[in-house]
Amino acid sequence: MTPSWTAQFRLSITRALADQLATALEPLTPVPLTDEFLKAVEPRPGVYVLYLHGERVYVGKASISLQERLAQHKQKLSGRVGLSSDSVHFVCVYVDEDLDAAAPEKLLIKKYRATDSIPWNTNGFGNKDPGRNRDRSLVKAKHFDAAYPIDLETVVYLHPGRHTAARLLEIAKRELPYNLRFENKGTAKKTLERTLVTFRGGTISARDLMWLIISALPSGWQATALPGYLILYHETNEYESARVWWRRDPDGNVLSIVGPQRYEAGEVPGNDVDPEASDSDETLL
Repeated sequence: MTPSWTAQFRLSITRALADQLATALEPLTPVPLTDEFLKAVEPRPGVYVLYLHGERVYVGKASISLQERLAQHKQKLSGRVGLSSDSVHFVCVYVDEDLDAAAPEKLLIKKYRATDSIPWNTNGFGNKDPGRNRDRSLVKAKHFDAAYPIDLETVVYLHPGRHTAARLLEIAKRELPYNLRFENKGTAKKTLERTLVTFRGGTISARDLMWLIISALPSGWQATALPGYLILYHETNEYESARVWWRRDPDGNVLSIVGPQRYEAGEVPGNDVDPEASDSDETLL
């Protein structure tokens, strides 16, 4: 039995830091994730919160530049069905201390989880390209990519003339707000580099560009729109979560085939930590 004249005191520095960060964020007014407001954000490290329709959905950090990190999110959201950067709002605070050591976003995630779900922190919103081995995996029904798949009507600009398939793919990879991965080694690389595609110039949707490239490539190539990104390989595969794929039939006609678009029920596996929380030069998925 503890005597009435003694007591136990536990100092929680992490909880105190989370409370202070939340206090700094609380009075801020969320603004649209648009160029107008991003211009006013300084290129300094810090923590930010994203809101969708007034609901807090994501907490993240930028180890180098909040402006750059938020601009990456804006780009990603611009290529998603059912989302736009102006439907997502944000607030942020500058934190000049060692962000990686303090991990402030983890503290805020833990704090906010007590009152709301901040769903985008666990549904794959910040993930990069999962890699070739995950292309065949069923996408979780609650994954960000399942809820907001890539918009195949997103356009890129191409100069008129004859381009190699490799050149067109590189342009699309650079310009599209979602990832495009393609086979680029050995014989496949040589095929892409010698295949010529004629284009009259102007804008073209990602959907039409994939059709155009497949129509120029030899039989046996396939472009596939998965929920979160595009792939192009020398293959003939039916992906369970695919939205659509393009391939040539034996007569040389390009087929645009609607995919099964199957998703796996259940929660999205992952940590409370955004794997993309620090600044990156890569285009996000």
